[in-house]
Amino acid sequence: MIKTTVRINGMACSMCEAHICDVIRKLCPQAKKVSASHTKAEASFLTESAVDEDALRKAIDATGYAFVSCESVPYEKKGLFGRKQSE
Repeated sequence: MIKTTVRINGMACSMCEAHICDVIRKLCPQAKKVSASHTKAEASFLTESAVDEDALRKAIDATGYAFVSCESVPYEKKGLFGRKQSE
C-alpha cells in the first residue's frame, strides 16, 4: 500500500474537505481511507499503486483549490498500540 499526502491551500471548512475527498475518490476509485483536513491544509489516502501526481494536480486545481505538493510513501499497517503487525 502507498500513502499519499497532498498539501492543498484554500480549504476553509468541512464542506471544502468533502469536495476534496470527492475529487480524490473520482480520480482514484481504488483509494481507501480518504480524508482531508482544512486546519492542516492537507488530504491523505491509501492506494495499491502510485497515483499520477499531474492528474491529481489538475483535478484539484480545477475545483478552485490550490494544489501545493504531493508526497507518496510506503504504508505499513500498524496493530494495537502502534506496533507493526507481523506477517
